[in-house]
Formats: sequence, structure tokens, C-alpha cells
Amino acid sequence: MGRILKSYFFWTYQRGSFHYDIMVTLILAFIFITPFLWNYGDRPQPPKLTSNSFLVKVAGPGSYTYDVPASDIKAATPLKDQLQTQIQGVSGAVTLDRFEAMKGPDGKVASYKVWAHR
Repeated sequence: MGRILKSYFFWTYQRGSFHYDIMVTLILAFIFITPFLWNYGDRPQPPKLTSNSFLVKVAGPGSYTYDVPASDIKAATPLKDQLQTQIQGVSGAVTLDRFEAMKGPDGKVASYKVWAHR
């Protein structure tokens, strides 16, 4: 038994042999089963936007969605006009369809999601 465990540990079996196939099966089982058994705590993070930068996604032919950080918006002029100005600086002439305030974990507005088309 010790010799078999030593052979498994040092991977001394030839390819295609019974013990080699068992080792490969155990490794694949570990890779595919353990994420369901243990919480590794890894989750996709939303993209972090810096000042004067925003995320543009294609939503269809001639249609786009923009994520504009709330820090780029000032209270002096109407919100729709500011969003239009911010987006036109990057994408040129577009027509805003609608926009929505996206709140962060603290409940404050973190960004604005804007749907626009050409």
C-alpha cells in the first residue's frame, strides 16, 4: 500500500495505465466538484470607473449603454443635458433614449446607466 501511495505521489505510472487513469479522474473530480462544496469567496467585481471615464457597451445595432460615474455630474444644469454632453464627448452625436440612477452599496447614486442610439 505504501508503494502505491508513493507511486501516486511521484506520478510514476505510465500514461494509459489503470493507476494513471485513476489519478487523472481524481484530479478532474477535485477541479469540478470542489467549487460546489467550498465557497472560495471569488465573485466578479463590477468595473470601477474613475473620474472622466465611463463604460460603453453595445446593446444592439446602433444602440449603446453607457455607465457614467455620478462624480462627473454637477448639480448646476439639468441631468439629461449633462449626460448628453458627457456621452457626446466620446461617442459623437447620439440620442438619449432613457437613463437610470444606479445606487451603490451605501444607497447613494454611484453612476447613471444611459441608453442611447445613433
